[in-house]
Amino acid sequence: MADTDDKYLFLENDFRNSGVAQADWAAKKMVWVPSEREGFEPASIKEEKGDQVLVELSNGQKVTVNKDDIQKMNPPKFSKVEDMAALTFLNEASVLHNLRERYFSSLIYTYSGLFCVVVNPYKMLPIYSEKIIEMYKGKKRHEVPPHIYSITDNAYRNMMQDREDQSILCTGESGAGKTENTKKVIQYLAVIASSHKGKNPINPQQQAGSLAYGELEKQLLQANPILEAFGNAKTIKNDNSSRFGKFIKLNFDVTGYIVGANIDTYLLEKSRCIRQARTERAFHIFYYMVAGAKDKMREELLLEDFSSYRFLIEGHVEIPGQEDNEMFDETLEAMDIMGFTEEERLGMLKVVSSVLQLGNIKFEKERNNEQATMPDNTAAQKVCHLQGINVTDFTRAILTPRIKVGREVVQKAQTKQQADFAIEALAKAMYERLFRWILARVNKTLDKSKRQASSFLGILDIAGFEIFEDNSFEQLCINYTNERLQQLFNHTMFILEQEEYKREGIEWNFIDFGLDLQPCIELIERPNNPPGILALLDEECWFPKATDISFVDKLLNTHTGHVKFSKPKQHKDKLMFTVLHYAGKVDYNAANWLTKNMDPLNDNVTALLNNSSSAFIQDLWKDVDRVVGLETMTKMSESSVPSSTKSKKGMFRTVGQLYKESLGKLMTTLHNTQPNFVRCIIPNHEKRAGKMDSNLVLEQLRCNGVLEGIRICRQGFPNRIVFQEFRQRYEILAASAIPKGFMDGKQACSLMVKHLDLDPNLYRIGQSKMFFRTGVLAQLEEERDIKLTVVIIAFQAQARGFLGRKAFSKRQQQLTAMKVIQRNCACYLKLKNWQWWRLFTKVKPLLQVTRQEEEMGQKEEELKAAKEVAAKTEAELKDITQKHTQLMEERAQLELKLQAETELCAEAEEIRVRLEAKKQELEEVLHEMEARLEEEEDRSNALQQEKKEMEQQLQLMEAHIAQEEDAKQKLQLEKAAVEGKVKKLEEDILLMEDQNNKLQKERKLLEERMADMSSNLAEEEEKSKNLTKLKAKHESMISDLEVRLKKEEKSRQDVEKAKRKVEAELAELHEQHADLQAQLAELRAQLAAKEEELQATQERLEEESSQRGAAVKRIRELEALLSELQEDLEAERAARGKAEAARRDLGEELNALRTELEDSLDTTAAQQELRAKREQEVAMLKRAMEEEGRSHEAQIQELRQKHSQAVEELNEQLEQAKRVRAGLEKAKQGLEKESADLSADLRSLTSAKQDVEHKKKKLEGQLNDLNSRFNESERQKNELSERVSKMTLELDSMTGLLNEAEGKNIKLGKDVSSLSSQLHDAQELLSEETRQKLNLSGRLRQMEDDRNSLMEQLEEETEVKRAVERQVSSLNMQLSDYKKKLDEMSGTVELLEEGKKRLQRELEATNTEYEEKASAYDKLEKSRSRLQQELEDVLMDLDSQRQLVSNLEKKQKKFDQMLAEERTVSCKYAEERDRAEAEVRDKETKVLALTRGLEESHEALEEAEKMVKALRAEMEDLISSKDDVGKNVHDLEKAKRGLEAIVEEMRTQMEELEDELQVAEDAKLRLEVNSQALKAQHERELQGRDELGEEKRKQLLKQVRELESELEEERKQRSQASAGKKKLEGELKDMEDQLEATSRGRDEALKQLRKIQGQMKDLQRELEDSRAAQKEVLASARESERRSKAMEADIMHLNEALAAADRARKQAETERDELSEELASNSSGKSLLSDEKRRLETKISQLEEELEEEQANMEGLNDRLRKSQQLVDQLGAELATERSSAQSREGSRQQLERQNRELKAKLQELEDQGRSKLKSSITALEAKLREAEEQLEVESRERQANAKNLRQKEKKLKDLTIQMEDERKQAQQYKDQVEKSNVRVKQLKHQLEEAEEEAQRVAAARRKLQRELEEATESNDTLNREVASLRSKLRRGGSGAGGEVLYSSSTPRSSGGGSMRSFGLGGSINRRSNIKENSVELHEEEPPSPSSPARTPPLEPRAEVYTCSPNE
Repeated sequence: MADTDDKYLFLENDFRNSGVAQADWAAKKMVWVPSEREGFEPASIKEEKGDQVLVELSNGQKVTVNKDDIQKMNPPKFSKVEDMAALTFLNEASVLHNLRERYFSSLIYTYSGLFCVVVNPYKMLPIYSEKIIEMYKGKKRHEVPPHIYSITDNAYRNMMQDREDQSILCTGESGAGKTENTKKVIQYLAVIASSHKGKNPINPQQQAGSLAYGELEKQLLQANPILEAFGNAKTIKNDNSSRFGKFIKLNFDVTGYIVGANIDTYLLEKSRCIRQARTERAFHIFYYMVAGAKDKMREELLLEDFSSYRFLIEGHVEIPGQEDNEMFDETLEAMDIMGFTEEERLGMLKVVSSVLQLGNIKFEKERNNEQATMPDNTAAQKVCHLQGINVTDFTRAILTPRIKVGREVVQKAQTKQQADFAIEALAKAMYERLFRWILARVNKTLDKSKRQASSFLGILDIAGFEIFEDNSFEQLCINYTNERLQQLFNHTMFILEQEEYKREGIEWNFIDFGLDLQPCIELIERPNNPPGILALLDEECWFPKATDISFVDKLLNTHTGHVKFSKPKQHKDKLMFTVLHYAGKVDYNAANWLTKNMDPLNDNVTALLNNSSSAFIQDLWKDVDRVVGLETMTKMSESSVPSSTKSKKGMFRTVGQLYKESLGKLMTTLHNTQPNFVRCIIPNHEKRAGKMDSNLVLEQLRCNGVLEGIRICRQGFPNRIVFQEFRQRYEILAASAIPKGFMDGKQACSLMVKHLDLDPNLYRIGQSKMFFRTGVLAQLEEERDIKLTVVIIAFQAQARGFLGRKAFSKRQQQLTAMKVIQRNCACYLKLKNWQWWRLFTKVKPLLQVTRQEEEMGQKEEELKAAKEVAAKTEAELKDITQKHTQLMEERAQLELKLQAETELCAEAEEIRVRLEAKKQELEEVLHEMEARLEEEEDRSNALQQEKKEMEQQLQLMEAHIAQEEDAKQKLQLEKAAVEGKVKKLEEDILLMEDQNNKLQKERKLLEERMADMSSNLAEEEEKSKNLTKLKAKHESMISDLEVRLKKEEKSRQDVEKAKRKVEAELAELHEQHADLQAQLAELRAQLAAKEEELQATQERLEEESSQRGAAVKRIRELEALLSELQEDLEAERAARGKAEAARRDLGEELNALRTELEDSLDTTAAQQELRAKREQEVAMLKRAMEEEGRSHEAQIQELRQKHSQAVEELNEQLEQAKRVRAGLEKAKQGLEKESADLSADLRSLTSAKQDVEHKKKKLEGQLNDLNSRFNESERQKNELSERVSKMTLELDSMTGLLNEAEGKNIKLGKDVSSLSSQLHDAQELLSEETRQKLNLSGRLRQMEDDRNSLMEQLEEETEVKRAVERQVSSLNMQLSDYKKKLDEMSGTVELLEEGKKRLQRELEATNTEYEEKASAYDKLEKSRSRLQQELEDVLMDLDSQRQLVSNLEKKQKKFDQMLAEERTVSCKYAEERDRAEAEVRDKETKVLALTRGLEESHEALEEAEKMVKALRAEMEDLISSKDDVGKNVHDLEKAKRGLEAIVEEMRTQMEELEDELQVAEDAKLRLEVNSQALKAQHERELQGRDELGEEKRKQLLKQVRELESELEEERKQRSQASAGKKKLEGELKDMEDQLEATSRGRDEALKQLRKIQGQMKDLQRELEDSRAAQKEVLASARESERRSKAMEADIMHLNEALAAADRARKQAETERDELSEELASNSSGKSLLSDEKRRLETKISQLEEELEEEQANMEGLNDRLRKSQQLVDQLGAELATERSSAQSREGSRQQLERQNRELKAKLQELEDQGRSKLKSSITALEAKLREAEEQLEVESRERQANAKNLRQKEKKLKDLTIQMEDERKQAQQYKDQVEKSNVRVKQLKHQLEEAEEEAQRVAAARRKLQRELEEATESNDTLNREVASLRSKLRRGGSGAGGEVLYSSSTPRSSGGGSMRSFGLGGSINRRSNIKENSVELHEEEPPSPSSPARTPPLEPRAEVYTCSPNE
């Protein structure tokens, strides 16, 4: 790569690594300070004052800043870092600074954790060439600098390696470079994954110019210009801004080639085609077409100038550097490459021209009214010509469209505003549909189906987070999308962090940061409880007269308390609301949101376009039935009933709904991929290169989620450093902590961290690196700088001290020299005038003695040179001697090695001979094995053929069994329904008979008691005193009842409103159901057509598997439903139990009442006198009661009439619901048939797909199962043959239904014609069809679920209606028999007590049984889990045994290979030995000659050394005699001459010696070279042999170790197995009894299981019926509430009458007091006593009548108790059936456990066999290995013995090979047995899983029983309260004249008028209302729905009833 390109990618190591920068940073304490202009400025801390800090800026200015506003600066080491997650201080300032520094260095790509941040450079950079692509190809992320190519390549490699789909998410503002980066991604993939590159050679022209692509890659790159032309536009920020989001999906095959592509788009800004801002343009295609269309095309498109189009507001706005006409030609060329036909291109351009012409249509307002007119229809004519429609129809549809009002169709005149809006909406819709068609056409071209795609790589190019001044609906959608994408990023980052921490073994509390954004996402998208913004918007779109203001008000009311929602305080506009997103608060303006969400169109115009003469236009407008038309809009504006919009409710989909669905699909796609995140950033709005607006970039970093990602990084340990680097950099801080020598990096780092005293929370030590929190590394850097400064200062001090001492010593020497010079100068001054000195100075030069010093100096120099030469020669001699000794040693070694080699060669020869013989034997064995292999292959082929035949039989049997099962299920269902009806009828008959018998008995008992009571009545008037006390109580109760009445009225009104809402929703559901059925029919037709065309079996397999999963899911749902039904059934049982408990309480209370009655009989004569006074009062009251009774009976008659009418209406509704249900059942049967066919296809395809070997292993188990199944199916077949006749009748009815369906198909013919075009497209796009089919299958499942839910609702409604009918009949019976039943009450109390005791005993027994069953079940579960664990251990042992066998086989093969290698090596060694021996002989002769020469030279050197020593001695003598200058001059001269002669001789000798030495050295060098070559060759040979020997030894040792380890494992396993065996034996002894019982009852359990399944289905149906009945009861309750309102009005009148009666009573009491006084004064007046007696007798007769009424009430209660008893009996019977079923299940489970134990025993035997075989093989191998080791040791010591041992071992080897072959055969048999046992174990596992599922169901049932018991206790409490109230009434009723008043103190449960009973009829009203409510409560077992009526307040507690008894 060129050097110029490097600077745009690679970082320059400049200032950041310099120590100066590090020191500067440490010294100044650099920080970041907020700045308005730059965002953040660098500053140094000068002083800290509490919370304030004084800092100095870079310009020298000092500023005081708050401590919280300061952000720490990273050390210079982190400057321009490539991954910002590595920054030690992760803050906004550091991120911004890093991006700015890199941007100014032309480094536009930067990593930030998972993000790749891209800053738009606004200039072309040379970083996208072919060389760059080659540089990034196949490189990991950390190996190359940041780049979009690196992200793409990593995604591509991950896709290829992990086979996981990938996605690249590009987001950012407009102009940030999203589209450009998307293009670069596609360009890169087109190069590296092109299928063209391997086929044709590239032309040289292509190589020099552009990159070479295949046809598909060209089309992929050419799709972009088309989409840009129609979807991009010029904006203020960007000249080529994408006005839509797109998701490009590139499909790759298994080899990594591109095989197709698909593009999805989101949020097209369609409003841009009608209006644009200043200096902006509409979509490019408008300008391209007007500027570039030629003459003929211009005429066809009716084009004009730019200025004549109203929608092009600014006219022709040009883009610099771009010609529109050239771009038009390029777009047409791209269309040509993409395969667009001429007709399609012309049709597209006609639509574009039509959009422009629509803007030229002008409307004017008429003078007299608001109606719009079209004065000039030229533009309309052009539009109609281009679209192929009639002008008059078009103008009529625009100005006076036809609208359906009710049942009539009228023409409504449009205003000018409405007409303008309709034209603009039509233009937008037209352009949007065109864009969608282009997208579909492009996808059709790109989706190649030649090769199947295995995985894909998706590129998402979508707008980033947007916060404008005015944010509308589009911004909400974009921000919602970015919230979801940010959540995906947070979740991905969380997963990767988690993986990193797990991999490094770090403990950390994981936080799913994706949940941080969940509240905001739920605020936008939540469907209900409470509904989100989009749901509320959709809701408002359906409400009449809804406006944007009402929508905002509803938002504020719903989400006032939401964390992420608020009302902006600064805005006064009512349409504003605020949402707190992760990027900040956004104020949204809700103006026109309802219109934008509905996206309305003039449906008259769309109908015209649908019937256009142009096929292209028809195709665009084929789905006009989904359009929101004028009808909907008029109904929205007018206050019509919501049900009037029924016709289009099911079809209408809002923009919000559609966008939410598309986003949901996108998010599911992205969640299934591995995402890669790219964030594009715009540096400035001026489009200038090299400039960065800091505040703008910071805002984008927030919106893009980069800072959010950094926030998440801060939570964990973002700074990671490898152990080696940490130790190398920071060891200086803990130098003493680490000991000398080697230490592991992890240990060293842990010691360092301990020494540094770091907080354990700040770091973690992983497996390969250290993890630090933010800021810790910066702190360590500071400490390191401080330590370095201390070290450097100490070093500088030492250096300065050394230099100072050196200078001082120099000065000292200078001082001494100066003193010497001074002394010499002083001496010279003294001597210079002395005469003798002058003489000496003149004579001295003349003497020769003065020259002696010079001569001596010369001699000394010569001596020095001679010494140096001698030293050199000595050193050389030493070297030569050393080398000589080395050579001698080497020679000796070589001789030894030669001897060893010769011995080895002989041995190798012998081994070779033996091995050849062994080879022949092995070859014979091999031939035998090959023959056996051929036989085995023949057998396998025969088995395969048998297997295929069996598979075919299997398929036939499965299909037959499936048909039989379907028929059986249908017959069982019918049987269950008929049996249920019969049981119900029988139960009703029995109930009626029991009631009659009981009534007769009770009547007799009551007649007898009446006689007793009449005698006691005379004495009961003493209780009249209590009347005065009770009066006050009753008055207070009446006031309370009035207050409650008002509350109940309000609650019932609310309930009625809720009811109306529910009815409206039900109607809507009906409509949606009908629409869904229509859609279902369409989808079925499409499915059928596509299934015929799909031929590839793999695609079918995928579809069938998905459908099978859905079926399994559905089965599970049905099972869950069954469990719920069981819960409900058990809840009913619990309720009946509560009723029995209540009955017991009633009995106890009756006994108490009896005792009280007996006490009350003891009265005095004085009380009898007082009774006479009250007779008059009683007569008055009786008359009033009779009058009120007549009026009340009239009211009851009216109520009955109303009730009968309501019942008739309910019956009609019921019949309608039945019809709908019948239609749904037909549809259900058709769907079941289809699902059966699909399941059959699925089975066949799955069996075909499985591998042959896999089938072979499983076939035996399957055959056994099939035989058993076949026998069972034969039995079932015999049983079902009788039912086939019934099925034929049902088939006849089905044929009738089929005929009806054919009639419907004829009606749907028109729909088929419209779908024909779609089918044509679908045939061409096979892969697209597969995707659509998968979507359709999902939708089918959804629709099936909807259909099931609707069916359930319908069934519930029918059940509710039935329950209402039952309730009505029961109420009528209660009303008619109400007075009679009270008389029978006393008789039934005793029976109830007995029943209560009996039920209590049964309940206790059942509870104990249940506890025993639960404990037994827990024990069984424990044993099952234990057995399962043991089974798993056994399987593990089996696997280990298999591995041992396979390892042994591998070792045998390796041993054979080693033998062959040994032979070849021995041959080579023999040849090399011969050569080496010849070379060694030659070299030995040369070495001997050289050694002689060396010895001679050594002797000459010794003589020369002796001479030198003598000369040295003479020289020393001469030097000592130097002072006698004058005497010895002559001698010295002689000596000099002699010495010179000697020196010359020495020189000659030296030269001769040097020559000899040179010769010796040459010879020595030659010897050395030869010896080194020999040595190297010998060493190589020896090394090779040593290596081979070592390898063999290591291999043998390794085998020994492995076998030892295997032996140890075997011993451990044996010990474990023996321990486990002992445990199992103990458990087996404990459970033998249970196992015997289970073995007998297995067959019975299986039969019972089948019966239970049928019963479960019956129960499910019954539960559905009960739910429907419950809903009917609720509906009847609502109707009864309506009637109760009328009753409440009557009650009000009765209350007024009651007040009047109270007044009369007060007057009577005053009269009574006066009479009592008169009686006291006139005690002698006996005549008055007789009158009083008569009055008392009349009063007694009245009291008797009232007592009869009370007895009738008691009879009603008795009936209720009787019914509850019957319910309890039924529950007991059901409990018994449940017990029997539980016992059968337990039996089956025990049987399974027994089978499990048997299998374990078999497995144990197999293991013992395998272990014994393995032991024998292992012992043989051990012996073999020991012998091999002994052989190796003996070979090194003795040759002859070795040869004998080798022969013996060869014989043993033969025996061992024979043994090994036998063992192999045994191992093969063992494998087969193990495979069979595996198959059996899998079957057992499957059975165990089924048993577990049953156990789970039982546990669920148990939990439900507990829940229902709690509910039963609650209902028991309510019944107790009612009984308490009845007790009080009875007590008061039996106490004489005051009985009526006592009865009036009823519980607050009465609905008013309770106290009226004291004077007559009020008590009966009270009782009736009580019974009504109680009956309703009996049916309402489930919690009430939101629409159910508010329940009446609970009964008063029992304590309040007993308060009266002491006073009595």
